[in-house]
Amino acid sequence: MATEAGAEGGPRGWRAATRAALYGPDGFYRGPEGPAGHFRTSVHASPLFAGAVARLLCRVDEALGRPAVLDFVDMAAGRGELAAGVLTALPADVAARTRVYAVELAGRPAGLDRRIEWRAEPPERTTGLLFANEWLDNVPLEVAETDAEGVPRLVLVRDDGTELLGPPVAGPEAEWLARWWPLAGGRPAADGAEAAHREAEDGQATGGEATGGEAVPGATSGPGLRAEIGLPRDLAWASAVGTLARGLAVAVDYAHTAGTRPPFGTLTGFRKGRGTAPVPDGSCDITAHVALDACAAACPLPGARLLRQRAALRALGLTGSRPPLTLASTDPAGYVRALAAASQAAELVAPGGFGDFGWLLQPVGIPDVLADAV
Repeated sequence: MATEAGAEGGPRGWRAATRAALYGPDGFYRGPEGPAGHFRTSVHASPLFAGAVARLLCRVDEALGRPAVLDFVDMAAGRGELAAGVLTALPADVAARTRVYAVELAGRPAGLDRRIEWRAEPPERTTGLLFANEWLDNVPLEVAETDAEGVPRLVLVRDDGTELLGPPVAGPEAEWLARWWPLAGGRPAADGAEAAHREAEDGQATGGEATGGEAVPGATSGPGLRAEIGLPRDLAWASAVGTLARGLAVAVDYAHTAGTRPPFGTLTGFRKGRGTAPVPDGSCDITAHVALDACAAACPLPGARLLRQRAALRALGLTGSRPPLTLASTDPAGYVRALAAASQAAELVAPGGFGDFGWLLQPVGIPDVLADAV
């Protein structure tokens, strides 16, 4: 492929450049500090998140009929923080039946609970919960930009971050772009997944099967419009869901859906807690928001739906509500603990922050275990 070509340091597609920068021998994600050294996810914000995921796993367990072996697969496990937190938060009888897998390309961290199996790929034929928190936004992809004639072209990048336009987008990538993020003369129609996501703006639960949309005329066109071509993420997600024999697959990420695509894309970098230019030299994270509706359509299963994180976590017991003031007089220490927990929960469900993250839920052979997410 032309996008894979180029001398070392020379221009190449963002997919190849990102793969090398993040996952190469000296890549960003192989550093000793791990992701938590550069940015906070919901996992790092509070142990309450792991507790909520543990309660979700318990709901899946009940829907499965409490199998002899229950699997929890943590995709893009970082340094195993979520896997360890879920195992700690599970009731003892459930933990005794649970096999925990941490899926990560970096090496196993020292001191991780020995009950957690560390893998580079998810295991096959699991029964339980596959949970991908901020995984798909780091699956490398190509970037397209319209030229002076409005033709979408692949964006090439040097290791120092300098960009130039390459060949026109073609083949499956062009098909994906036309369907999900058209840059010249059209935009996807709001389908079931998009309508669901729009209803979820206020934290309401949504239903229906997530499907694809058709392009309709009327979108703004011209030079300089950008899009991230999410095909590799669709394929990665479909492959991960395909490892589940029965259970629930959940993807949690920065997300957008048809009708809300940003006109200039979302590609960015993070270094030591701050946003920065995305430079593919291994010095920073490189990330872009996820077209979760396209991911859902890549693995069409009945019952798939999109939620906001605030709706999902509220259904799992995290509301962010302050404890009653009466507790301060009867149990001052308990009030302080409850107030701290409420503050942490509030951050996880806050609009404009973690609460706006998208949750894609895809059941495999079980009913909806978050039907009460309202």
